[in-house]
Amino acid sequence: MTHTIRLQLPYHLRNLAKVGSEITLEVEAPITQRSVLDALEARYPMLQGTIRDHVTQQRRAFLRFFACQEDLSHESPDAPLPEAVASGKEPLLIIGAIAGG
Repeated sequence: MTHTIRLQLPYHLRNLAKVGSEITLEVEAPITQRSVLDALEARYPMLQGTIRDHVTQQRRAFLRFFACQEDLSHESPDAPLPEAVASGKEPLLIIGAIAGG
């Protein structure tokens, strides 16, 4: 079953993919971080390696995943995303972390 997922990317990734502030993706169930990122990279190949490492598939250190006001960054990539994301009611947010002293 295919779901329409809403996704918001940080500015530098929107610029790279040449997209607006929110995109929609068709994603096959189950709806997980991995399935959403697989669909994103398939549709926008220029983003491969920018959100997760090419080899390990681990999330890049300065990116965070949020949905439904929850930080999902440390969840398993295969854990189901919240129902509000799977149904398209809420977007999955990929946010660039800010570091500094």
